Amino acid sequence: MRALSLVRPVLLVAAPFLLALGLILPLVRFETLYFFNKTPSLIEIVISLWQGGDGLLAVIVALVSIVLPFLKMIGIAAEGMAAGGGTGSFFYRHVVPHLSKWSMMDVLLVAIVIAAAKTTGLADAFTQPGLWCYAASSMISGLLHSLVGNASGPK
Repeated sequence: MRALSLVRPVLLVAAPFLLALGLILPLVRFETLYFFNKTPSLIEIVISLWQGGDGLLAVIVALVSIVLPFLKMIGIAAEGMAAGGGTGSFFYRHVVPHLSKWSMMDVLLVAIVIAAAKTTGLADAFTQPGLWCYAASSMISGLLHSLVGNASGPK
């Protein structure tokens, strides 16, 4: 049990750090010809969608891939730092479980895009560090949700 109390603070720092890297590092590299490639980050994808006239899609992607993960991490951090059911308890018990359901959706969507690009022959697509950081952040926040939930016990 002592090891968990040492690991939890490290994970509470690692998850948002990896999320930030996942947002700014390239997610995928598309190569359409030998001399042309693109490596957009998640932030660049949202901006590109917005500037391309797909405002609703940009808002949905930003909400699901940026806002909801940050809200989830804020809830987990608040609950993890609260002493005996502090201020984060209501948000953690009622909101975080719903946010957790969307955790890996972006990783799945990028995987589908990579598979579609490769199977259509339009481009070669390769995963980049941003995708791995984003996925690691999502998995760590899921682990934290479980650890913090077990530590705070039933309420």
